[in-house]
Order: sequence, then C-alpha cells, then structure tokens
Amino acid sequence: MSTGAAPQRAPVPTWLVIGSRAREREAAIAAHLTPGVPSVVILEGLSDGSSALAFDPADRPPAVDSLQQDSVPQVLRIAPGCLHCSGNLILRVTLNRVLRRPPARLYISLASAEHLEPLRSWLSEAPYGELLDLQSDLAA
Repeated sequence: MSTGAAPQRAPVPTWLVIGSRAREREAAIAAHLTPGVPSVVILEGLSDGSSALAFDPADRPPAVDSLQQDSVPQVLRIAPGCLHCSGNLILRVTLNRVLRRPPARLYISLASAEHLEPLRSWLSEAPYGELLDLQSDLAA
C-alpha cells in the first residue's frame, strides 16, 4: 500500500558564479562543466560578447569540445537585475521549471555579488534548501 509520499531525490549540486564580467563568469562555468553530466546554466543578463557557453561547433571552447551533443547544457538567460532585490520572482519561476526535471548540476551566474549572501540564504530556505545542494561559489 502506498503512503502517498513523493519519492525522495538527491539535491542538485548548485554553484553560484560571481565575477565582474559576463564573459568571465561564462568561461568559469564552461571550464567547470563535466562531459556527459546534464547541466543547466541560469545566466542573469546578456552576454557581453562571444560566450564560452555558445555551443555552436565552430565557436565551442576547448573546455567543452568533448561534450556530446545530447549532453550540451541548457543555458537560460533571465532579465538583468539583482536576483535578490527583485523579490526573486523571475528566479523562482525559472528554478521551479528547471527543478521539475532536475539536472545533475546547476549553475547560477550573478551579474553582481553585492547581495550574494542574502541570495544564498534564500536558496537555503524551504523549498529550495531541500532541492539544492549549494557548493562553494565559483569566482571568475
């Protein structure tokens, strides 16, 4: 007889990525990707030029050359603005969509590290505290 409880799943290893320029943050993420490991990258704002996360074969950086086509990370861009100060609505909606079918790894790139600690604290609270396994920040 079923108890009706949802099956427990392991929290998704999640990195908050900080740095002064989008290009540097994206390069740090690309260098951290592991071939064959399904990943989602949430980027705040627009790229400031050629992105290390552009997976066109002609533009693909060496760090991701060995990624198989079916394991290319899903890259999501959200509107620029402090993810903490904006009430977290855009990030909350994006995370909820991503976590319906959780990836093996999640990266969240922040345009500014000004409110990194309040954002980390928010992500540690319910419901995300049980769904995400926050790792050490990646600094670009």
